[in-house]
Amino acid sequence: MSIEAIGAIGAIDGLQPELLQAAAPVAPPVQGFASWFAGEVNSVNTSLSKADLEVQKVATGEASNLHDVMIHLEEARLSFQLLAQVRNRLLEAYQEVMRMQV
Repeated sequence: MSIEAIGAIGAIDGLQPELLQAAAPVAPPVQGFASWFAGEVNSVNTSLSKADLEVQKVATGEASNLHDVMIHLEEARLSFQLLAQVRNRLLEAYQEVMRMQV
């Protein structure tokens, strides 16, 4: 039954159809896998760049805490390894789909 038909019957506690349409929840925009993956690639790139900058600061003697630099460097390395594994799994899945016979 449409909103207009319900409004004509008056079965919704006297609400007007215009109010019902205005009160309908708006679905949030769907974010696709490609945009999520691009965001993750940018995030990993940013962490690698920051870690590289911190290593340069250690080399020039500007870094105050070597332990923090090593922790950030290890976090960047692990995030890159995770990204590489996700990429490898995606590539394997694509190749498997391409091998399927239709």
